[in-house]
Amino acid sequence: MNFEVKSWTDPQNGLNPEQVRQAKKNQIEEETGKSYRTIFQSNLLTLFNAINVFLAFLVLLTGSLRNMLFMGVVFFNALIGIVQEIRSKRKLDALALLNQPRVSIVRQGKEQTYSVDQIVVNDILILRTGDQVPVDGVVIDGFAECNESMLTGESDAVLKRGGDTVYSGSYLEAGKIRMQAVLVGDQTYAHSILRHAKREKKYPSMLRDALDTIIRIITFLLIPAGLLLFGKSFFISHASLNDSILSMVAGVVGMIPEGLVILTSIALAIGALRLANRKVLVQELYCIETLARVDTLCLDKTGTITEGRMKVSGLEVFNDYTEEQVKEILSKLFSVLDDQNATAMAIREYCPRQEISYQKKIPFSSARKGSAVIFEEDAYVIGAYPFLVSDPDPEILKKIEDYAKQGIRVLTLCLAKEDLKTHFKGNHIPVALVLIQDVLRPNIQAILDYFARQDVTIKIISGDDVHTVQAIAQKAGVQGTGIDMDSIEDVEDVVNSHSVFGRVTPEQKRDMIKALKKQGHVVAMTGDGVNDVMALKEADCSIAMGSGSEATKNIASLVLLENQFSAMPSILDQGRCVINNIQRTASLFLVKTLMSLGLAFMTLFLLDSYPFIPIQLTLISSLATGLPSFILTLEPNTERVKGNFLRTVLSRALPGALCVLFGILSVYCFDRFGHQNLDHEQFSTMCTILAGCNSLCVLLTVCKPMTRIRFVLVTLMIAAFCVCCIVPFFQDWFCISLDRLQPIQILYVLIHIPLIFWFVWFVTKKVEKLPL
Repeated sequence: MNFEVKSWTDPQNGLNPEQVRQAKKNQIEEETGKSYRTIFQSNLLTLFNAINVFLAFLVLLTGSLRNMLFMGVVFFNALIGIVQEIRSKRKLDALALLNQPRVSIVRQGKEQTYSVDQIVVNDILILRTGDQVPVDGVVIDGFAECNESMLTGESDAVLKRGGDTVYSGSYLEAGKIRMQAVLVGDQTYAHSILRHAKREKKYPSMLRDALDTIIRIITFLLIPAGLLLFGKSFFISHASLNDSILSMVAGVVGMIPEGLVILTSIALAIGALRLANRKVLVQELYCIETLARVDTLCLDKTGTITEGRMKVSGLEVFNDYTEEQVKEILSKLFSVLDDQNATAMAIREYCPRQEISYQKKIPFSSARKGSAVIFEEDAYVIGAYPFLVSDPDPEILKKIEDYAKQGIRVLTLCLAKEDLKTHFKGNHIPVALVLIQDVLRPNIQAILDYFARQDVTIKIISGDDVHTVQAIAQKAGVQGTGIDMDSIEDVEDVVNSHSVFGRVTPEQKRDMIKALKKQGHVVAMTGDGVNDVMALKEADCSIAMGSGSEATKNIASLVLLENQFSAMPSILDQGRCVINNIQRTASLFLVKTLMSLGLAFMTLFLLDSYPFIPIQLTLISSLATGLPSFILTLEPNTERVKGNFLRTVLSRALPGALCVLFGILSVYCFDRFGHQNLDHEQFSTMCTILAGCNSLCVLLTVCKPMTRIRFVLVTLMIAAFCVCCIVPFFQDWFCISLDRLQPIQILYVLIHIPLIFWFVWFVTKKVEKLPL
């Protein structure tokens, strides 16, 4: 795609304020996260809410207003969900504003930094290695290697020189350019692709898939079950129209896990909010779930386990050069080169910059493993020794190996004796070894020890010499033999057997992540440079440093805005806390759903009528499910998440649901074969007491191991249920006619209570031992 430049801007002075005011701005009407409208719609305009409103309307027609109380649960669920999501949105929006990509722009002769939405047409932008191109434009000055894989799918870098076009969405792998902005906002090439082929990337989520499965099954069964229940009650059992409606509504309301979806949204939103309070920006909400399941963490050495800052610790000179001469050469080199990586900055700190003329410069790239400058008299190349010299000197290789074993990174400065092409290898003359040391992050050993205790395997991956990487890894507490990936073709053979990898190319990083995922691992990857982008895109959960390149931060699921690697344990803990709590409380919701499904079939083929009315189910679900679930969701629980979410939840819910069904079947047999002649009010009261005790028993098992908060919660719920069953006012409100039961009937119910507790406890114990 080519485009026309209508007017050229002076590359040294840029635009003036009046020109900026009149020009088109780089603004797109697009939300990065959920809008307020979407939050309200997702919590209010749902299928289950629509069904509940319709059922409430039917109850209203019967005149039994108290049986509409289930709408109170629906309302408060939605209200809590809206409030929590809005709180999270505001915090995340504030963090996203802080993390908004910024770019250097020349205006009125001065280079200043602006957010990308302040770019206007004809602005002069200065882009460096690692910067992502924010708009479409033309190169005015300089040259760079540009990666356009996000637009074209081709991973090979494209050389851009004066007059070439550059497109938004691509990023600079090497070099520095001045470009003039030509197309901005929705006119850019990248936006045209999104406009015609826009789709939301679906991150893998066992939780989302499980919820979709539950909703799909329930939706399929709801309407036919409701119609059959009404038909059985009205046409076969000859109940009144009002009683038939109430019976049908009770059956359908019981099937709906009305709080489960909202509870999940709340838990994820709270997780994102807690991470935001630690200056961690969550860019993909479901990555919080992925964090809970991570068992392999791949760490880039530079900028992750080290501070990303380096220092020159010394020089070793060759061929009659002196240290002062080498310092002078290094000063000339890095006065010309625009490289802004940690190595370049360390050398500039060691050798101050100076004004110097040159003929050509070749910036650093991860593929070449070096940089070069051609001066008028001579040319120098600096980088990794094996990539520079065709016939390496064994003595120099031995020195580099010895330094690497001490954790010292070695760059070789050479006098170039051949033409410098795409790759630098030639018969160059070594001038000096530049000794550079990484600075380890504080408390890195304690952090990595924590991951080891959590059964998370650590992989250290770097493009540096393997001996250097291994020495740094050992200082950080990661043991194991390192491997040089320079000669490795099939990464699957080595990715599991080693923990430290050196000389890894960007493509190998990506392939290593693929191999680990193929072997069944859930992989998280951290990184900060453009060489990490491909691996970050491939990882199940990607984490970028706030000081990293814009390309890296844009692709990451999480961004550590203050480079606070020390926050990693709390990130993992938060992910586990969210999913463990959802997994625990989801079983409470599904007990009622499974019970109601079973009761619907029992009613159709055995019972005369549905044993509950809506107000009774509202009492049970409020005390045993609704209130406890919101409290339990906020609890800390950092155990590693294992097993399939849906199977685990169903296996925990099934014992409780079966126990209710057996209890109600027992009451039915007691009535039929014990000649009790129970009317519907008596039968419903006995079933409500048994179902309530059973649900509280499930709550008790879910709360194990018992903590002070859980003990208070269970005690209050049991006390509240007892009050509702005993106090006349609540008996009348919830239609519990305890006074109409005969002593033998009350005794029969009381005998069942310890049996219920034993059955639920016993089956749950057995289920917990199953490999789910």
